Amino acid sequence: MTHILYTLVLPLLLLLLQPLHVTPQTWDGIIVTESDFQALQAFKQELIDPKGFLKTWNDSGYGACSGRWEGIKCAQGQVIVIQLPWRGLGGQITSKIGQFQALRKLSLHDNNIGGKIPKELGYLPNLRGLQLFNNKFIGSIPPSLGSCTLLQTIDLSNNFLKGSIPQSLANCSKLFRVNLTLNHLSGSIPDPIAKSNSIMYLALQYNNFSGLIPDSWGSGQNGGKPVFKSLTFDHNFFTGVLPVSLSKLTELEVLSVSHNQISGNVPSELGGLLKVRSIDLSNNLINGSIPLSFQNLTLLDSLTLDHNNLSGEIPVFLGDKLNLTSFNVSYNNLSGSVPTQLFSKFGPSAFVGNLNLCGYSPSTQCPTSASPSTNPSEPLSPQKGGTKLNTKEIILIAAGALIAILLLICCILLCCLLKKKKGAKQKDTEGGVSSAAAAGKGVAPPEAEVAGEAGGKLVHFEGTMGFTADDLLCATAEIMGKSTYGTVYKATLEDGDQVAVKRLREKITKNQREFEIEVNLLGKIRHPNLLAMRAYYLGPKGEKLLVFDYMPKGSLATFLHARGPETPVDWPTRMQIAKGMARGLLSLHTHHNIIHGNLTSSNVLLDENVNPKIADFGLSRLMTAAANSNVIATAGALGYRAPELSKLKKANTKTDVYSLGVIMLELLTGKSPGEAMNGVDLPQWVASIVKEEWTNEVFDLELMKDASAIGDELLNTLKLALHCVDPSPSARPEVQLVLQQLEEIRPETTTSSGDDGGAGPSMSE
Repeated sequence: MTHILYTLVLPLLLLLLQPLHVTPQTWDGIIVTESDFQALQAFKQELIDPKGFLKTWNDSGYGACSGRWEGIKCAQGQVIVIQLPWRGLGGQITSKIGQFQALRKLSLHDNNIGGKIPKELGYLPNLRGLQLFNNKFIGSIPPSLGSCTLLQTIDLSNNFLKGSIPQSLANCSKLFRVNLTLNHLSGSIPDPIAKSNSIMYLALQYNNFSGLIPDSWGSGQNGGKPVFKSLTFDHNFFTGVLPVSLSKLTELEVLSVSHNQISGNVPSELGGLLKVRSIDLSNNLINGSIPLSFQNLTLLDSLTLDHNNLSGEIPVFLGDKLNLTSFNVSYNNLSGSVPTQLFSKFGPSAFVGNLNLCGYSPSTQCPTSASPSTNPSEPLSPQKGGTKLNTKEIILIAAGALIAILLLICCILLCCLLKKKKGAKQKDTEGGVSSAAAAGKGVAPPEAEVAGEAGGKLVHFEGTMGFTADDLLCATAEIMGKSTYGTVYKATLEDGDQVAVKRLREKITKNQREFEIEVNLLGKIRHPNLLAMRAYYLGPKGEKLLVFDYMPKGSLATFLHARGPETPVDWPTRMQIAKGMARGLLSLHTHHNIIHGNLTSSNVLLDENVNPKIADFGLSRLMTAAANSNVIATAGALGYRAPELSKLKKANTKTDVYSLGVIMLELLTGKSPGEAMNGVDLPQWVASIVKEEWTNEVFDLELMKDASAIGDELLNTLKLALHCVDPSPSARPEVQLVLQQLEEIRPETTTSSGDDGGAGPSMSE
């Protein structure tokens, strides 16, 4: 009774105290309606608020609609928004939620709220957005939600929901985004959902769905046109074949059904999806060949078909698809040769596990076709037109070829052995690395120079293994990748030691005198998060080789995007990588006055402990101006280039921070910056999703499993990354502040130190 009198009298007192020009609408900014006030009281009573966010909700209702009540927005005295994400709230949602007749948005994501989702939500005629993801809700999805005809978005992901998808959701004619990922939902996809004319994004990953995927896509309700853009059904138990009707979804951009039990062929009709950017059919039972119709998907940038039963050859046209940033056909039954462009871009890991596939590593060289004759003018036999060789002749020819190959191998080995002995003798007699030093610690003195057999020059830096120029030139080499600067090889020396060798492209480096001055400075740089240069070689014909430590885990790009589902990357590991990159970049900027200019996840390498080491730093100092401009353009194509570089053409500390921010977003989202999301780059896509408060769609699903424990760290790191990729250079922090904030977000539990490029991360820089 007291609060009712207070509610009636207070507005009158306020009106008397205000000037005459104040209108009655002012009340709506102060007092909430009686019905909504009662519902707010019940809402607060059934929630657990350990951090005290709801202490502003007083017992009178005063100020509820003036912005004083945490998370409440009103219109005409009625609550239209309840928005309380990331508040640590527990308890459950009251059944009196149905009294908020004007409520448009209920956003309670990233809390610890449990219990069942109230069926009374279906009583809200104005509800547009329902965001309950990252909580502990149980039970089933209320079919009554189908009565919310204005509902546009529903996100119930990462809860403990069971049961099936209510068919009634198809009645929501304005519903365009449905996310039910990471629950325990079962059953099949209702036909009415597949026929929807409004749903654009349907995410059902990591559930227990089973049965056939419906074959009614694109039929539409009431003759309407389907607008699906993204269908992600991976990590379920779907069986049967891929429905041909998927090809009717002309707006589809993303299709993922990986980690199911899909069988049969890939429908050739999928080639008609002209807007599709990403197709992931991996980890299924799919057989047949890769459809030739895929050559019509001009926007396709990701094709993942690994761990299936595909057969036949890899179509040559896939090598011509310049948009492809992700490709994997490993562990199938494919045969024939790998298109050169695909191998050079994606490396062996994209093709392993196909016993009859060749041309993707030194151990899988394709056999060369035998020439009909050593002299084309001579016939195969005295008979006109030639005849087939008999069995005896074939055996003799094969035996002769084998003997010739063995003799050639013996000659090569003998040559290398003689060169090695001669090189060792030169070192003993000419003041190079002594035999005793090589036999002891295996470390050459700083800048020790060794002449090669053919007149070249090898210069060692601190921490180098004791190899000669001839050892290097005779090493077994395997191509690891190519870039604007040159080709990188994994070189295995005769004693089994491995190094990475970058062969610089001809005609893009400075003259030899300038080159040697700069490379000798770069060779002295040592930091735990910078890849150490161990030596360089200048050949007699102008060839230039740079020798670095070999990193067994490869690049960050491969580590994040080319791994299987059995190798997840947890948040502590990702944060360790982010901090290590910041430390390495800080050292370059402050201690060596070096701007990287081309920082991407492909040139951040990982050692055996997953410590990051920035590579390719300072190489711009070795190159001509034209070569450096080409590098900046390449970085832009990959999505790492700061926007101002298109005009400035010169990198600086703020452009490096932009690239660092993009890689941080890459760690948070699990997405490659080269993947254009809805036609925009990664920073723009993340910013747009955050603006719409769909934060959970930003983070990698692997991270969302632990969102309740690391939610604050994810959110704060995301804010920092977005700060780094601000379009305005002046708004970006310097790397020192980035490192400081990363360490505040997740403090180190232990500190490791070291002064060599092979050591662990250090807190000192």
